Amino acid sequence: MSSTGTVLRELRGAQKSSKGVSLYSRYVNRPTGRLLAAAACRVGLTPNQVTLVSALFTFASLAAVALAEPSRWLGAAVWAGLAVGFAFDSADGQLARLTGRGGPDGEWLDHVVDCAKMVLVHSAVLISFHRFGRLPGEGWLLLPLGFLFVAVLTFCAGLLREQLGRAAARTGPAATGPAAPASRLRALALLPADYGVFCLVFLLLGAPGAFRAGYAALAVVHAVFLAVFLVKWFRELKALRAG
Repeated sequence: MSSTGTVLRELRGAQKSSKGVSLYSRYVNRPTGRLLAAAACRVGLTPNQVTLVSALFTFASLAAVALAEPSRWLGAAVWAGLAVGFAFDSADGQLARLTGRGGPDGEWLDHVVDCAKMVLVHSAVLISFHRFGRLPGEGWLLLPLGFLFVAVLTFCAGLLREQLGRAAARTGPAATGPAAPASRLRALALLPADYGVFCLVFLLLGAPGAFRAGYAALAVVHAVFLAVFLVKWFRELKALRAG
């Protein structure tokens, strides 16, 4: 069996492009996922098993948000669980590329878990608001629903953009020339839309007012990003048709 150092070197050569990836994912989540993928490889886990480990950490953390009284310690535990789950979410793909054991079933499972995570995180906040929030007004209950709408639409539209782009690439002329390098400025601008950065808001769970303010600010930012992404993706797909 290869040593951990050898596995890590192989993983570094099996990375996806950093284009369109925020600084958090590039410098925190992917390197952490690489370590987890190396450990999973050493113990013989499959990519699908790593995906299920990711789901276990994530769903357990979200269940705690919905069921337990908010506190500083709960917030820290939830953030840690979500961050670890997100790192395992990166590890499954890295392990699949390293071992060549990826496939349609693994991609399907990964997207199912991602979609469930997106729905449950905002549903858990809604339940917490209703049970423990002591809200200034009932209108605050609409905030998680709005954030959920933005998150699901972003996920579905982005996934469809990716699939339609792949289909066009298979039927159209092959791309020529080297790929454009990843932009550090773009990676910095994408930080507020990164799931790993979003998870940090749960550190404020023990301070209800601060948590609501942080969550609302992120909801607004994600809505702005959605509007920008929708225009961008539509123009890209239109250009593919014209080409």
